[in-house]
Amino acid sequence: MKYVLVTGGVVSGLGKGVTASSIGVVLKACGLGVTSIKIDPYLNTDAGTMSPFEHGEVFVLDDGGEVDLDLGNYERFLDVTLTKDNNITTGKIYQSVLDKERKGDYLGKTVQVVPHITDAIKDWIESVSLIPVDGKEGQADVCVIELGGTVGDIESMPFIEALRQLSFSVGPDNFCLIHVSLIPVLGVVGEQKTKPTQHTVRELRALGLTPHFLACRSAQPLLESTKAKLSQFCHVAAANILNIHDVPNIWHVPLLLRNQNAHHSILKQLNLTNVATAPDLDSWNKMAETFDNLTNHVQIAMVGKYIGLTDSYLSVVKALLHACIACSLKPHIEWIAASDLEDESEKSTPEAHAAAWKILKSAECILVPGGFGDRGVSGMVLAAKYARENKIPYLGICLGMQIAVIEFARSVLGLERANSTEFDAQTSDPVVIFMPEGSRTHMGSTMRLGSRRTHLHNRDSLTSKLYGQVSYIDERHRHRYEVNPEVAQALEEAGLRFVGKDDTGKRVEVIEFQDHPFYVGVQFHPEFKSRPTRPSPLFLGFILAARKLLQAHLSN
Repeated sequence: MKYVLVTGGVVSGLGKGVTASSIGVVLKACGLGVTSIKIDPYLNTDAGTMSPFEHGEVFVLDDGGEVDLDLGNYERFLDVTLTKDNNITTGKIYQSVLDKERKGDYLGKTVQVVPHITDAIKDWIESVSLIPVDGKEGQADVCVIELGGTVGDIESMPFIEALRQLSFSVGPDNFCLIHVSLIPVLGVVGEQKTKPTQHTVRELRALGLTPHFLACRSAQPLLESTKAKLSQFCHVAAANILNIHDVPNIWHVPLLLRNQNAHHSILKQLNLTNVATAPDLDSWNKMAETFDNLTNHVQIAMVGKYIGLTDSYLSVVKALLHACIACSLKPHIEWIAASDLEDESEKSTPEAHAAAWKILKSAECILVPGGFGDRGVSGMVLAAKYARENKIPYLGICLGMQIAVIEFARSVLGLERANSTEFDAQTSDPVVIFMPEGSRTHMGSTMRLGSRRTHLHNRDSLTSKLYGQVSYIDERHRHRYEVNPEVAQALEEAGLRFVGKDDTGKRVEVIEFQDHPFYVGVQFHPEFKSRPTRPSPLFLGFILAARKLLQAHLSN
């Protein structure tokens, strides 16, 4: 196995995930099999209980793993299906070591960071890198490892040491270190400054790791003088200093690397030049250029809870992008805080209330994504009602579907107190209830998680047609509450169609409203399986409906 380690320095948020994904894309374009591992030094065992405001979205895998959003980048860029073990956290490592200690596996020895924690990290990396992720038999050729955080963080020290040991044990031909750093430009001076990168490389080398490549993030392309200075003081060949400057969209990043012959240098470092081919990135090039040249926009209203950090809905945004590209459109997403739509907001913050409703009424389609807790629910209900009554295409995902059911029960069935027991445990009309598959008391990994089968009983339904008139689909889930089976018949008789259910026939997975151009709610998260060249059928139908092109698409 060949390993490519991507580390970061100076500041966080430099785009290590996109850089690591792009390196994987270029190597895969050279005919190599690529897998990925993300190391997160935090103590949480996974990302499942972390706030979207702090950490962005929780990405869900087929096996139910709740992982860092960077694994979503890997899956989308590399078109692979990863496992929860591809995300390593400090919590997972320490838990596994402590479990062994409790069982007596260490034979009474004192358990220490070195060698026990570092050995556990190395063993985990080496075993996970062998898992096939591309649907083919056999292991990948290259494993791209991204180390989260920045070099020098206290919590990442055990991982740095373990990776140092790994680089020594596998040998120089099987290990390549790429360090991502920032090249800032001070406004007053206007000069590209290399000192921050010099310091972070010095710190990395002091810890026993010497970078083979520098991936320099900058606003503008690096000057040759800057490269020469970096090469001199960072002990990296000038040809191995890669510049990832700002680009119109992230699909240009693999092309940037290709244009700088990064693949050739990496293959040489890994002794793979004899087995690799010239990189075929024609489809990437076409995709990047197509997006750059699009002029027509589609107005999408996103009504959510966590709009303060757009990474909270990263996969939804990417799925919208994939669908819009397929329709030759640029997505123009208008973010609406659900609480701003509520009647109470009209009194407390009238300007925000008026602005939110103005955006909603000018949108060509409305999307309500997933979320937890009761904040903003009333605003989401109003958005769903506006979309239903005014024939505006509506897509409700997870909570968004439950909102649609609550709104329909209140407005059409006349159940004024209709609600979810998540928001009102004492409601007299519980149309959404806790379904006993998880725990009420524990938060992490206790939901209905991962890929589950949804049976589409009605082949004439819009959802079935969008998926190609199949009898079932497999999509990823992440929720605790679902539509109450006891109210299903009353809702269906009133016009809300339940067109998709689980294996038992009790859990409602897909709803549609008759006599509407596009009003669909799904309990699962279709955004997690959307790919740049294969947009999610539901997102594609949603965008087509916004432009009144859906029927023509279905006819074809």
